[in-house]
Amino acid sequence: MSHPRQPRITWLIPAVLSALPATALAQSTTEQESTNELSPLVVTATRNKSVAGETPQKITIITREQIEQQLAITSDRGQILSNLIPSYAPSHQKLTNSGETFRGRAPLFMIDGVPQSNPLRDTSRDSYTIDLSMVERIEVIHGASAEHGLGATGGIINYVTKRAEAGTVNQHAGVRLTSDDDFESEGIGYKLDYQINGQRGDWDYLVGATWQERGVFFDGADRPIGVETIQGEIQDSTSYDLFTKLGYWIDANQNIEFSANRFELEDHADYVLVEGDRDRGIPATARKGTPPGEIPFNESTTLSLSYAHADWLGNEFDAQLYSQRFRAQFGTHPFAFPFVDDEGNDRLDQTRAESDKLGAKFTLRRDGLLDDRLGLATGIDLLEDETRQMLVQTERTYVPETEFRNYAAFLQGDLEVLDSLTLHAGARYEYAELNVDDFSTIDRSTDVNNDLVSVDGGNPDFDEALFNAGVVYQTTDWLQFFANYSEGFGMPDVGRALRGISQPGQDVDTLLQLEPIVTENYEFGTRFGWNRLNFELSYYESNSDLGERLSEENGVFVGNREKTEIRGVDLSGELQVTDAHGLDFTYAYSEGESDTDGDGEVDTELSGANIPPETLTLGWDAQWSDKLTSRVQGRYFFDRTFDEQDNENLKRFDGYTLVDASLAYQLPVGQANLGIENLLDEDYITYRSQVGRDGDDRFFAGRGRTLTLGYQLDF
Repeated sequence: MSHPRQPRITWLIPAVLSALPATALAQSTTEQESTNELSPLVVTATRNKSVAGETPQKITIITREQIEQQLAITSDRGQILSNLIPSYAPSHQKLTNSGETFRGRAPLFMIDGVPQSNPLRDTSRDSYTIDLSMVERIEVIHGASAEHGLGATGGIINYVTKRAEAGTVNQHAGVRLTSDDDFESEGIGYKLDYQINGQRGDWDYLVGATWQERGVFFDGADRPIGVETIQGEIQDSTSYDLFTKLGYWIDANQNIEFSANRFELEDHADYVLVEGDRDRGIPATARKGTPPGEIPFNESTTLSLSYAHADWLGNEFDAQLYSQRFRAQFGTHPFAFPFVDDEGNDRLDQTRAESDKLGAKFTLRRDGLLDDRLGLATGIDLLEDETRQMLVQTERTYVPETEFRNYAAFLQGDLEVLDSLTLHAGARYEYAELNVDDFSTIDRSTDVNNDLVSVDGGNPDFDEALFNAGVVYQTTDWLQFFANYSEGFGMPDVGRALRGISQPGQDVDTLLQLEPIVTENYEFGTRFGWNRLNFELSYYESNSDLGERLSEENGVFVGNREKTEIRGVDLSGELQVTDAHGLDFTYAYSEGESDTDGDGEVDTELSGANIPPETLTLGWDAQWSDKLTSRVQGRYFFDRTFDEQDNENLKRFDGYTLVDASLAYQLPVGQANLGIENLLDEDYITYRSQVGRDGDDRFFAGRGRTLTLGYQLDF
């Protein structure tokens, strides 16, 4: 069976090398160099270990080379994802991925298959749980997927961490300095990272650490960018990451591996907000000062223990046990959670979300059935999640402690009907239950020590059978068509629904807002690979009978349970102009409607809080010599009008163009990098601030021209 030529970037990358046993890496690399052929590209985020370029849905693989190119320009992972993934909304440039939708819905973030997203209380902090210096590649499954259970109504973004390389001791050290183009002292930041890894006998290990200090951000007009007082900031902050991985080979087929990651990001809280003026187009800025309350932060600890057997009675068997402890503290709200302290002072409280997960995944795969035409994968997933949201100063419960248990079994099969035709199909059964005790909601507006209403607890349960089916047809060596139907299963923001109950007489068992979100995803596309040109085009529809549309009411986001329909187009590809120069490009457009009047028919256009902008990106990679390489990339966000948006302030998006550039030079010892973010110093208001969130205090400009100088050494 032949396939289009494998491009160097995007969806067709030799990512399988990172999935191989560490002891096999050196041999695999040597064999690849000697034959100059690419190995099959295994996508570990798929439970049946699909090969990239042969899947019935769009999959993007972001390589370590691409991650390094982007990190040379920016450390904002929301911006990096937006740069490289079609249909991923632009970064808010804050300590939040709120509004950073993927194909208009929420993605499931994972680290080596361990879910980072919080199904019960969506804090929109789940993309900030690991430093990208620890990541070997990022696997992206586009569209609703039930492969890993809860939460992937928009798709899956799986961070695959680094592993040990051949050799007893391998070390890496790096430093980066970042500054605005005026080199203001408060705008200077730096990052240090160090890693050591190796193999000794049957053992392999990796230990890494990063430390990053970020300065104040300045916009294209050299104004300090306003601080996000509620969600928290990545500017003027400190973060660190400690990562370790230890593996042991029992024999040639069996491996056990333990990994641990501790990530923390804390706002310095040295600046206070200066409100802008939306009507006059003046963005919010910042000035020196001490904001009220305690410092916002993000803390995440992820542990994983995995076992793999490559030949257990002719099957491949994988087992994983994991846990995650997540804490997200927010700043004070400007007009919510008032209380009087012991000294009689009027103060504002703030919230902290706390989530603890325990889970297990068991997968059994067998290939070679039916004369080597059928492959099957089956397994069981278990998840227990306990979440609550509390007030920090008054120690009151804002979102009651909610216990969530999820049990799932799945079967997935791939059948090669003809040499040119492959069918993919599967089913997954989900059973989930919630447990919430009796609780009282809090009066946000007068005194948080007062109850609003009492709510009877309950133990609702849900079950869903989810299906997927797809086909891949290889018409010629250079042209392939694919089609796919898949379903995703997710919970709405349970905490948002529970804390917002204001009518008496409610109980958890009958609350409509707690019904799960089942998303149906249809996708049709083609892959083309001819000589030096490769591209992938896909059209998708994403529908849910009971979706969740975010809207802002009195400064608070509310999840409206409505029928929603989203459709769009993704295009990505590359042209290798010469051996030394290559171009890459992406285009994305989406739109959607929801049923706001409850008549069963969608009637109202989805707003910018849900739908990303129409976007075109272009990139140019150049190899000027054995030592010097460069990249220039540009993103154009098209103007857009949301005519059916109720809020006049959020109807019009004025598009903008951003250009970045980077240089890498191989020194006699080590490598130097220079990155320039927003090369043209564009003065613009971010997408979310224009059409996603109203208010003069949320009218933020984007970051202006920013320089990053780096040096790294492998030894």
